[in-house]
Amino acid sequence: MATATVSTLCGTFGTHCTISHNSKPLFSQPFNLNRLPSHSYNLTFSPRSPFAPVPKSSESAVAQTETGSPEAEPAQIVPVKPPSWEPGLFAVVMVGSRQYIVHPGRKLVVQRLAGANVNDKIALHKVLLVGTDTSCYIGKPIVTNAVVYATVEEQGLDDKVIVFKYKKKKHYRRTIGHRQPNTRLRINSIMGYENYPKVTMDDLKREDSES
Repeated sequence: MATATVSTLCGTFGTHCTISHNSKPLFSQPFNLNRLPSHSYNLTFSPRSPFAPVPKSSESAVAQTETGSPEAEPAQIVPVKPPSWEPGLFAVVMVGSRQYIVHPGRKLVVQRLAGANVNDKIALHKVLLVGTDTSCYIGKPIVTNAVVYATVEEQGLDDKVIVFKYKKKKHYRRTIGHRQPNTRLRINSIMGYENYPKVTMDDLKREDSES
């Protein structure tokens, strides 16, 4: 069955293959070990060194520079310096008839700001007070030119509040759920208060001594 299959395949390829049924030995004469020359050989074996690992890209680059090729100067990485704020900087800002104590980096939830989308940069101008570790800027009623910059992170809803209405002897009962819309902000910076009159600890000590 196998011979018929091979014959069919060879018939399709034409002269590209031939089949012979005569089994010929690989050697025309029998192999005689006595014909080999009888000589004595002294063989010495040296300890074989293990294969060296293939260097990686970084190792090959170092090897290339050691052979005398010009070494490329490494790129200088300049660290990003954080913004410099006065120690203990904070502000009291009014958002929607409510007052919040804020400082750079703080996140707070305020009532919904109409027209504000996520990732929008907003400016809060109703700054009532700005303070640091050594001085204080008190607004009358606001600190002139002081601005609190913030970023809108999310427009969400407060937790549900159940409102239950009841009238005795009237068979009147109503249960209503409500979720107040809110806005989550991230405070970025407090700026523009430097030129406003400030009160320092020395001024307070001087007033105490005079009184």
